[in-house]
Amino acid sequence: MEKQNQTIETLNTFLQGIYMGVHSYEHFIKKLQHPPLKDSFISIQKDQKNHAAIISERIQHLGGTPVTSEGMIGKIEGAIGNLFEKYDSDQEIIKHAIKGENIYGIRMSEDLVRDKLDEESLGKVQKILDKDREHVDFLKSLLHS
Repeated sequence: MEKQNQTIETLNTFLQGIYMGVHSYEHFIKKLQHPPLKDSFISIQKDQKNHAAIISERIQHLGGTPVTSEGMIGKIEGAIGNLFEKYDSDQEIIKHAIKGENIYGIRMSEDLVRDKLDEESLGKVQKILDKDREHVDFLKSLLHS
């Protein structure tokens, strides 16, 4: 039971990170100038929302209650970030999205879940992180097009 509680807690923390991503993309979408670029960011945000549903379902399957937001700390960090982040161009927004996906979406999540999940939960998280890596590659391609 201890391992299952640790898995639920870890998945909920991971889920809070996903919600931070959803809200970050919401902020980016409002700031973007070019409609095709907005559409690309909306698509990534849609993937993030789907990831949240997958993790929420896994938490429920394990007998836990999934969180429904990024939590108070995540909200505060997001609000502070929004106050100080100034975007002069769509290119700057893309760069910020890449940084967020790499540092918060992938690296911190890998550290978070290391040795804390059962095999099935880890498999779901790995698929999500693989999709996040695809997002990073796509965003990088936008910088060079």
